[in-house]
Order: sequence, then C-alpha cells, then structure tokens
Amino acid sequence: MSGAEETQRYVESLARELGADMVLAGESVERYCRDWHGDVTTGAVAVLRPRTTEDVSAAVKACAALGLSIVPQGGNTGLVLGATPDQPTRQVVVSLERMTRIRRIDADDFSAVVEAGCILSEFKDAVAREGMFFPLALGAQGSCRIGGNVSTNAGGINVLRYGMTRELVLGLEVVLPDGSIFDGLSTLRKDNRGIDLKQLFIGAEGTLGIVTAVSVKLTPEPDQVATALLGLNSLDDAIALFRRARRDCCDLMSAFEFMPPLAFVLAREAIPDLAMPIAGDYRAYVLLEISGSGLVDIADLMERFLGAVMEEGLVADGVIASSQGQARNLWLFREGMNEGQAKRGPHLRTDLSVPLSRLADFVRDAEKAVADVLPDCVCVSYGHVGDGNVHLNVLPPGDLPRAEIDARIYKAKTAINEVLDTYQGSISAEHGIGRLKRADYITRLPAVRRELLTALKSAIDPTFVMNPGCQLNIERSS
Repeated sequence: MSGAEETQRYVESLARELGADMVLAGESVERYCRDWHGDVTTGAVAVLRPRTTEDVSAAVKACAALGLSIVPQGGNTGLVLGATPDQPTRQVVVSLERMTRIRRIDADDFSAVVEAGCILSEFKDAVAREGMFFPLALGAQGSCRIGGNVSTNAGGINVLRYGMTRELVLGLEVVLPDGSIFDGLSTLRKDNRGIDLKQLFIGAEGTLGIVTAVSVKLTPEPDQVATALLGLNSLDDAIALFRRARRDCCDLMSAFEFMPPLAFVLAREAIPDLAMPIAGDYRAYVLLEISGSGLVDIADLMERFLGAVMEEGLVADGVIASSQGQARNLWLFREGMNEGQAKRGPHLRTDLSVPLSRLADFVRDAEKAVADVLPDCVCVSYGHVGDGNVHLNVLPPGDLPRAEIDARIYKAKTAINEVLDTYQGSISAEHGIGRLKRADYITRLPAVRRELLTALKSAIDPTFVMNPGCQLNIERSS
C-alpha cells in the first residue's frame, strides 16, 4: 500500500469514527502545518477539530486505535515548533480552535473558566466587560489561544507584576493519552491535598495530554495606567533604574522593557508613520508602565518617581503618555520592532534568561561573542528587565543565499549559548522548548532530571502518542 493510500485509509477511518465534520484532510491541513513565521511547512495525516471535551476524548482514542500520534495545537503562534508536526505520515493535528466557550466569569470569586480554544484577546475583552482584568499580555494575543498559553507557560509583558501563566492558573481540564478526562477545574486559591497535578501539564507543550479548559485568577480592572518611554545612557543605568522603580513603585509596576536604539529604526521599517517621541539619541531605552485602581494616584506616582530619577541623572530624557492613544503609540515601538526584524529576513530569535543582576554584563559578553565570529551580522537585544529575560536576536545580511544565512544563525546561536552557559542561564525563558530547541535542551539536561522527566512521560503516556519529539525525543519501547 502506498503512503497516499495509507493516509486515505486513516482519513476515512477517522471520518467514520468521529464524523466528517471533525476531520480535515488534503490541502486543508497546510495552514495547520506551518510555523508562525512561515519558516517551516510540513504536513499531517489529518487535522481534527473537536467542539467539546468529549470530542477530544473520542479523537484521542481513535488516533490511538490507528497507531497515530497527536500534535495538539491552539493558535499555532508558538516560536519553537512545539505545535508543528514533523512526521507527516504518522501524526494528526488536534486543533482546539472550535472550543472557544467562556464557561463562567465570577466577579465575586475573581475567577473564570474558559475553554482552551478561546483567543486570549477575546477572553480579556469579555473579562473587562465584567469590570475585571486577566493580566496575561502577549504580542500574539489576537491570535494565540488560552490552551496554548497554558501548555507553553507563556510569559509576556506583565510577568513582572503578575507572574507567568503558571501563576494565573487555578485549575485544568485535560484529556489524557488514553482518552480519559482529568477534571481539575477548581477555583480554590488554597488546596493542599497532596501533589498539585495541574502543574504537570502547564509548560508540558502537549506532551502529557491535551488541555481542554482552564480556570484562572482575575484581578480588578486597573482604571489608572501611566506609561513612559525613557532614554538612558547605558543598559547598566536601566538595571539601576529598575531597582529604584521596584522600590519606589512597589508592586504597582506592571512592565519594564528595555530596547536598544536600533529598535526604533526597525519599528519604523515596519510602521513608517511612527513618530519618534524623544528627540535625543540614547544608548538604551526603557518602556515603563505602572497601573492601579481605587484610591492610588498613579499619575502622581509616575511624575514624582521620574522627577526624582531625572534630577539625579539616572534618566537622561523621557516622555509620559498623556492619553491611551499616546500610550498605545509607545507600545507600538516595542511591537513594531519584531515586525521590522521579520522584514529583514530569516534571523536568529532567542529567548534567554539570566540572573537580573548580571543581565547587562551578559548582553555585552554575548554581543561581543557574536561580533567576534560574525562581524557582518547585527545584534538586537531587548526584553523584560524585571525578570531577567532577554531576546538577543541576530540579523544576518539579507542578500546572502539561504544556506549561508542558516549557517550564520547556527554559528550565532552556538556563540550565544556558550556565553549563556557561563552565566548559568536558561535557553528558554518564556517560549518553551518544542522541537526547535530540543537538541540544545537535551545536551544541557542533568541526568537525574532527564530520568525523572522520562519516567513521568512513560507513566502518563506509555504509548508515546502525545506530541512525540517535542521537548524530549524518547523512543517508544518495543
């Protein structure tokens, strides 16, 4: 039997078992098999699109019966190929895009229960209409989905104040590899009954099961937000400014992003009509946001804080947004910078973390390491100062053949990771491991930790049906 005939047999069997409405095949699967940046396009036997948790359970059982592996997928906005199939004749994508229902928003309980396929921005808007706030905020929030956020333990710009996705999750509903349903959708804040099983699935990237619904924490809607763009003389000054802001603004500081001067060039390449809000040219920039509600005067706090640090010379120049529109314009520089990098062609995208106190030194050492081996490449370092997360991206010349660009990307990654290892940092701060970082992850994985992870995978998914090849490459035992 040819490969095409075998695939057709699988598709027909899935359609009989699940109903034709749930099964996509042929050319329809292509958009589910392409990564977010369009760098990689693969294929799959089929794409299954369940509408309910029970549908997901049935899909898992049907795939297991056929000996097919499953790649769970939310919005397919990940950056490490975690939701991109890599065995087109043996894998099925299970897309949660139809499971979009918000089951409950409880303002008195400060919680909500939402299905995994709900788009993050739509969930945030629904919560806001109830006078509440869900703080997870990502550049892809108009496309990414809650289940994927949980499965990758997404970060974003509000980690400083509210934590990673893990800290926002109260409970989970998960379909396990045998099709059984783990119902852990509690909204209890304190539940100390043994091992917290939901934590096994947060950040697991679909390797242990398929998240179908999530219960999350909500907070009061911040009705006061102050946003400022600041020019500084060095990244060291940015670190010093963060320490000062952490003390003076306390937990009201929700974002503290650093950017290099090149960020503004890149942003305007993507969004040409962006107007530079600061006249001078500085070696480092900080996007600072504080927010709150109730009796706190956020605008006064921002003005007093900046007045003091500018008088001391820690900040050279700055502008405070006077409206929501101006604040949005300031954030467009941060978001547009990523679009500008993409316009320059294939490049190295990193997601690293180091101890906060050593961030400035790491950026200097890593950029120097790249410059020493690749003098024709450009480094763009930016990120979330408050949690030690830096995206040190490397842009090769755009006019090179693709093979040479790929060689430079690999060489730059190697140089950066060698420096990162001396700082005892992490190769993944918020994006996950997926398939893209698997080799680098495994080579840095201590033996005891690998044994524990392998034992966990083998216990929960003994037939290795869930997202094989993502994170770890464990072979199915005979």
